[in-house]
Amino acid sequence: MNWRFITVVALLAATALLLQARNTAEIIPAHQPLQSFPRTFDGWLSTDVPLSKDVLDVLGPGDFLTREYQSGSSTPAVGLFIAYFPSQRSGDTIHSPKNCLPGAGWAPLRSDRITLNLNGNAPFKANRYLIALGQERQLVLYWYWAHDRAVASEYWAKYYLVLDSIRMRRSDGSLIRLTTRFLPGESIDSAQQRLLTLANNVVPVIDNYVPR
Repeated sequence: MNWRFITVVALLAATALLLQARNTAEIIPAHQPLQSFPRTFDGWLSTDVPLSKDVLDVLGPGDFLTREYQSGSSTPAVGLFIAYFPSQRSGDTIHSPKNCLPGAGWAPLRSDRITLNLNGNAPFKANRYLIALGQERQLVLYWYWAHDRAVASEYWAKYYLVLDSIRMRRSDGSLIRLTTRFLPGESIDSAQQRLLTLANNVVPVIDNYVPR
């Protein structure tokens, strides 16, 4: 009974905070468009991958980037997807890849979290996701990023969304996702290193496009 009482109180408190946040004037920060995100990094070239109208309709109003970065012709590309929402008050919130990827036909094989130690940032947790479509296997890393803060948990991201709406009068936030396919017989560690190499280039500049 104590746990039920605590749960009810917590839900009521969260609702009260959310209502308070919705009743204040929201600040929509200026940001650089994601299409101006660096197309090249040291040893990496990229190609834009346009999103279909159907996908954009599902995502809702926001700024989106989908690119494939290639480092050498003998290794698979790394796909970078960034979704930035200037406001999430109207119900257009970040979609979890754990919901979107199965909807696109990918079957989950393994899911866990790892700690990322990337250039210029304190260590943070990220989601690691192994998925399959037919015989193809891909490795996915993703996390939520807002106001120079990275979190892996979708629930903590929503908690901070409410908190920041009250403290900062802002509800903007983003999702960062990296994917790569496996070479035949390639290990998870090898594919993960490919993702981390690009992530080390992406994270130091992300605050220029997702405001602090």
